[in-house]
Amino acid sequence: MSLLRAKIQDVFNEPACEQNRGKDAKARKKGCSKPLTPGVAAGGCAFDGAKIVLQPITDVAHLIHAPLACEGNSWDNRGAASSGPTLWRTSFTTDLTELDVVMGQGERKLFKAIREIKEAYGPPAIFVYPTCVTALIGDDIEAVCKRAAEKFGLPVVPVNAPGFVGSKNLGNKLAGEALLKHVIGTVEPDDAGPYDINILGEFNLSGEFWLVKPLLDRLGIRVRACIPGDARYFDIACAHRARAAMMVCSTALINLARKMEQRWDIPFFEGSFYGITDTSEALRQISQLLVKKGADPEILGRTEALIAEEEAIAWKKLAAYRPRLEGKRVLLNTGGVKSWSVVHALMEIGIEIVGTSVKKSTVEDKERIKQILKDDNHMFEQMAPRELYAMLSEHKADIMLSGGRTQLIALKAKTPWLDINQERQHPYAGYDGLVELVRQIDLAIHNPIWRQVREPAPWDCQPAVREELPRTKSETATLRAVQEFAGTTAGNFGEC
Repeated sequence: MSLLRAKIQDVFNEPACEQNRGKDAKARKKGCSKPLTPGVAAGGCAFDGAKIVLQPITDVAHLIHAPLACEGNSWDNRGAASSGPTLWRTSFTTDLTELDVVMGQGERKLFKAIREIKEAYGPPAIFVYPTCVTALIGDDIEAVCKRAAEKFGLPVVPVNAPGFVGSKNLGNKLAGEALLKHVIGTVEPDDAGPYDINILGEFNLSGEFWLVKPLLDRLGIRVRACIPGDARYFDIACAHRARAAMMVCSTALINLARKMEQRWDIPFFEGSFYGITDTSEALRQISQLLVKKGADPEILGRTEALIAEEEAIAWKKLAAYRPRLEGKRVLLNTGGVKSWSVVHALMEIGIEIVGTSVKKSTVEDKERIKQILKDDNHMFEQMAPRELYAMLSEHKADIMLSGGRTQLIALKAKTPWLDINQERQHPYAGYDGLVELVRQIDLAIHNPIWRQVREPAPWDCQPAVREELPRTKSETATLRAVQEFAGTTAGNFGEC
């Protein structure tokens, strides 16, 4: 536990984070996230964050050493996609019971589970995740994994990120530390080349990275490892031989990028594949870093030719949507890299941004938003559901882009909504991804259902009657009771 505490403090002291460098020593020890309240998920625990980062490694067996509920609450928590192996979608857990805890059978049961996975599935590696229960009772995960690796002849990687140590974001970083300690650099590739790169913090949600990789392939750039989206264990083990790296989500794996630069001299930059301009800039920076590391400078010319060709195709496709969407107002309730990358992408086609959330955004993210929007009046750290509803019901936005948590708020306000977070069903990265995003926004805004749901309900109105027959006292009382129940007053029905 003391080793885990030391590792957590090291993650808190992240020198590559400008926000962290601006803090005093006392504030730095508290980390970036708010402390968790016992018994409250607070948007995800450290175990959840570690599982999010490592589960998209598709050929690895992910074993949860814990009671069954821990795995049940975290399985398949992101819409990452695989181009091959499906083992990552199989749930493995030691399913500890109260009897196992009391009798001290946790470590024995873990070793047995590792053996069964090895014999039944033969994976290239097994990742073992302790949770709050097994960490508190003191199971020595490191020792069991080391012994199992020696006994069964395959890597068994302990991922020390029990939920109680902190937030989901901290778990992201602890997962990166596990890769650095146990995986990256353990295999030497025999085909390393001058055009090898790593993509860090890319989760391949809904297959998004598959829209970007063909662009890199056309430039002769090989993705040595995409961590973690659609990754393979041996690709990550060889990732230390890449020549450059691109960081997509710095809040998750900035520590991984920095330490790989220190250990193996792999320079990195933070970029985005959302939007035409940002995708083009990302391709340029990748090529420039490769040239600095010894690649042939002719790749710069080929990159510009590819960008010109792809941008022309994308703008031609978007021209059909501009008259229908120009001037439409969008409220973006998300965070992190999407808080600025999606903003830039939408503004490129004339959509107005009425607000964007910066809840999980870094200082650099917020500065980018200020540069894009020219002010910070449209930025909000957090907006209560009541405020979101008021903003949408007053028609201050034509559509809201957010995650599933706020979907019902938009629907209650009778406002179009589009999922932009990890549960989304459509890929939005790259040139083709932006066209798809715009197409989905157009479909949502112009869906005829919104005109229908905004009309008065049948029970809120009645046809006008020229002559009203006299009512008895009981009929009048009954009518008044019905009107009060419907939220109206006598004689105050609208006309359809």
